[in-house]
Amino acid sequence: MNPAPRDVLILSRIPGVGSARLRGLIARFGSAGAVAAAHAASLCAVEGIEEKTASSIRAFFRSGAAADAARFADSQAERAARAAASLVTLWDPAYPPLLKNIYDPPPLLFVRGVLTAVDEGAVAVVGTRRPSAYGIVMAERLAGSLAASGITVASGLARGIDAAAHASALRAGGRTLAVIGSGLDVMYPAEHRTLAERICAAGAVISELPFGSSPDAANFPRRNRIVSGMTLATVVVETAPAGGAMITAAMALEEGREVFAVPSAVAPQRASGTNRLIRDGKAKLTECVEDIFAEIAPRLSPRHVPAPGAPTLFEQPVLDALTGEPLHVDLVAARAHIAVPEALARLLALEFKGAVRQMPGKRFVRL
Repeated sequence: MNPAPRDVLILSRIPGVGSARLRGLIARFGSAGAVAAAHAASLCAVEGIEEKTASSIRAFFRSGAAADAARFADSQAERAARAAASLVTLWDPAYPPLLKNIYDPPPLLFVRGVLTAVDEGAVAVVGTRRPSAYGIVMAERLAGSLAASGITVASGLARGIDAAAHASALRAGGRTLAVIGSGLDVMYPAEHRTLAERICAAGAVISELPFGSSPDAANFPRRNRIVSGMTLATVVVETAPAGGAMITAAMALEEGREVFAVPSAVAPQRASGTNRLIRDGKAKLTECVEDIFAEIAPRLSPRHVPAPGAPTLFEQPVLDALTGEPLHVDLVAARAHIAVPEALARLLALEFKGAVRQMPGKRFVRL
């Protein structure tokens, strides 16, 4: 069964019918038309629907509200077409399999770009909107290494760590997914519009909210559950104890997913959340991408496991800069004419492929 997105949109407009009841109605009836024709007794057979809600559903379809909902659904489809976006229902084969298994999966996703089977092995990289230079370097290093190794990087397209993770994944030539807390046509923050377009070309921008939805504060915790829900693991780079990334980590833990945290200096409040996650045993300390792969490798399918192979176009200049003698990463970056964080990310990806060995003191040698 794969209901039409239009049916899901119409049912979503019924007062008192949230995502759980909507999923129940689709599972039993399959379409909005079948729900409209259902008797009260049949509606009450759906888990979570009692007489009052059944009466509300029947009243909805007998009133002008149903026509309004149909116009809303048609308008959303038109706006999606203009934006080159697709509407992916929970029952669609393209729907992220991991997200389908969380406690409250969105019945419908609005997607610009393409979701692929490779994304089943995605890893989230999240953190504060006000990161330190150290936080940016670590986000870029981890996201770049993951992407260069063929792992999709997911985040929330917010300022700071999220944006650094997306941009680094793109520079490494990998895939990245951005989940936003507004409609696809309401970019927040506005300065990330160009970054969002680049993500659409090498991954996807995703929202559960209809076109025209504003970035209200209540939307972001729900956005975070999608980020953690569609990924194998969540990496928290830098966050305050009450930061949004802590919510993402908590949701990942609730769903039985792996959580990693990058350790930070004791003093900064903006980064003390990661140390708390590690101290409380809720996250595994991570300093490099190998720490992540060591934990998630058993859960990756063969197509997701980074395997030895030819270097990518992004990795080749770094490999060419190496010799049979150990060279410090700064020298490798200079020879490859790239920034040190990017050089380090590509060196780590090459090390995972067996083309490079890391020596003490951040020195690397070509094998």
